[in-house]
Amino acid sequence: MTKTQKVTLSILLSNLFIAFLGIGLVIPVLPTLMNELGITGEVVGYMVAAFAITQLLVSPIAGRMVDRFGRKIMIVIGLFIFGVSEFLFGLGRSVEILFISRMLGGVSAAFIMPAVTAFIADITTMDQRPKALGFMSAAISTGFIVGPGIGGFLAEIGTRVPFFVAGILGAFAGILSLILLKEPTRAEDDTDTAPSILGSFTRIFSPLYFIAFILIFVLSFGLAAFESLFSLFVDHKFGFTPADIAIIITGSGIVGAIAQLVLFNWLTQKMGEIQLIRYSLALSAILTFAMTIVGSYWSILFVTFFLFVGFDLIRPAITSYLSKIAGNEQGFVGGMNSMFTSLGNVFGPIIGGILFDVNLNYPYYFATIVLVVGVGLALFWKKPKHIGV
Repeated sequence: MTKTQKVTLSILLSNLFIAFLGIGLVIPVLPTLMNELGITGEVVGYMVAAFAITQLLVSPIAGRMVDRFGRKIMIVIGLFIFGVSEFLFGLGRSVEILFISRMLGGVSAAFIMPAVTAFIADITTMDQRPKALGFMSAAISTGFIVGPGIGGFLAEIGTRVPFFVAGILGAFAGILSLILLKEPTRAEDDTDTAPSILGSFTRIFSPLYFIAFILIFVLSFGLAAFESLFSLFVDHKFGFTPADIAIIITGSGIVGAIAQLVLFNWLTQKMGEIQLIRYSLALSAILTFAMTIVGSYWSILFVTFFLFVGFDLIRPAITSYLSKIAGNEQGFVGGMNSMFTSLGNVFGPIIGGILFDVNLNYPYYFATIVLVVGVGLALFWKKPKHIGV
């Protein structure tokens, strides 16, 4: 990549990181909000899921707008909407306002994600694209994981401080993108061979893709269910403070990121993506269940650290596998990756929130079952004979 490409890619990935940071910021302050507003775990689950539901609904429209109006303008508008949503959450004193804020956050992510994806496709060659899209996946995961940590530390100053800081950050990123980004030259699309919308959904069930897409949902569901209820779980069960929660989540995110950087290439060379996914899913299932039986701060810290290692190895392994088999369907694969991630982010918090009101441990029991089903599916997963994965 040229220096200009690297700078542009850095700005794009930073924007994506900021957008998905907004999903996790709310998590450490959920116990405080529950007490302030007198809401249940079920309502909290819906509040967390409102972001992903809106993103899922708006994404198809936003994708067409990206092609019609341009990549840069959609990124800039998305970042300013993000800033407004965070300020609104900081100022909101009713459940309705908080829901509107989360939904605006979903709109911002729906604007930013397809615009960044298309921007990356425009500035990279086919050889460069899988690596760049892998960085994009890492930016999303890191934002989602680090968000609760940053939110917890800032919440020590004031419950609403994380959202004002995020609002300022979003506005600053929007101004920076407006000044520094230049609308790219569009990549040539092979419209004659592009599948119809119906054809694209039919391709989901292709043996080449189906299990990989389902495992993306399983991963997103497990991570969203675990993380969205984690603060409520440790608050109600052990009396953890926002700072305790922030240390655990941030530390786990850092350990997971280091494991991804240090171990991922070595492990994929040793065993291949599919085998790595099987072992990582099994590790994640065991450790999710272990959360229900551990009883001390240090044991929770240990379990959570290694759980995030498992989660952080699965996503790049699936992304790498899909990039190898996709051929000229990179756009389709990227869109489906986003869709199944959003579906997991929707149902994980909702089901987890409902189960939390019944019993503190039930969300983790259910997430364990989903991950075990994922392990079972992965055992039947066979690599295509013409692909060396």
